[in-house]
Amino acid sequence: MHILNFSTAYTFYRALATPDKHRQTRERHAMSSPAARSITCYSKIPEFLVGTNGQPMPAVGLGTASHPFVAEDVRTSVLTALELGYRHIDTAGLYASERVVGEAMAEAVSCGLVASRDELFVTSKVWCTQCHPELVLPSLKESLKNLQMEYVDLYLIHWPMAVKPSKPHFPMKREDIVPMDLSGVWQAMEECHRLGLAKMIGVSNFTTKKLQELLAIAKISPFVNQVELNPTWQQKKLIEFCNDKGIHVTAYSPLGGQRISKLNPVRQSDILEEIGKARGKSVAQISLRWIYEQGASMVAKSLKRERLKENIEIFDWELSDEDRFKIGQIAQRKLVTVQNLLCPEGISSVDILDVDVIEI
Repeated sequence: MHILNFSTAYTFYRALATPDKHRQTRERHAMSSPAARSITCYSKIPEFLVGTNGQPMPAVGLGTASHPFVAEDVRTSVLTALELGYRHIDTAGLYASERVVGEAMAEAVSCGLVASRDELFVTSKVWCTQCHPELVLPSLKESLKNLQMEYVDLYLIHWPMAVKPSKPHFPMKREDIVPMDLSGVWQAMEECHRLGLAKMIGVSNFTTKKLQELLAIAKISPFVNQVELNPTWQQKKLIEFCNDKGIHVTAYSPLGGQRISKLNPVRQSDILEEIGKARGKSVAQISLRWIYEQGASMVAKSLKRERLKENIEIFDWELSDEDRFKIGQIAQRKLVTVQNLLCPEGISSVDILDVDVIEI
């Protein structure tokens, strides 16, 4: 496997923000070569300390899921984000974006946008078709080959469901759903961590019920649970549970962006628009700031430079108590369910409710 020869020298600043003291920051410095010192970091994105060892994770990352997938769009988005100061790039085996992400990050290092691999935070995920004990490690190795990296910072179980082995895809046939060996799959995830191929391991789309099942058998607790989270799907019960168990929450669809519906309840929210106008902020910024104030990080996707920049201009101001109260009154609507992943026809031998991700 060809591995990028990233330089070990780097210079950058990381601002650390704890979920309950957003204004407290810490700058982290490192010695660098003259070439690295020429790098300009346009934005200092705060980090959350994740896990018992307090591993830093950027508060905002770039999502790379794209439908339809256009390689050049993803490449440009990654390079633009890195130039603006993003350091977390989120990808997955399902997205078909890993190779392009790896190439873009290598280009960023070679041209000086980023000093070294050490400066980056990369998340990838294992899809349902590989959620089998014997396929998890090979799936991660395939991801690393695509990314041209020796490790990922975070590796997630993408969905709490197993499907007959095949290449990652969706929609999936209902009859292909099989019982998931959660214990065996998680043991394989733990092995990925022990081998140093994944600095942290975690899950995505896990409800409190699924997390309880996992915690009962895990030797290494999940570091992160990445879930749909925004002001129109606030996940209060799940956030409270994760906080209690020391599991960091990351939001996907923080701006309500899913191709499954023309309706975008976040961007079309009158309450968020009202708060934004009063504060001179966009609806997107109000949503992202609210998520940050819940103690959650987030991955947001955009192909436009101005929106990428806008999405990280949320750390030098706060919502008021009145703002938070109004947001708390927003009607709740979940967009992402297991039905979105499955073909409409067919019958599953596994209870669909057992693999869905709606918090009850």
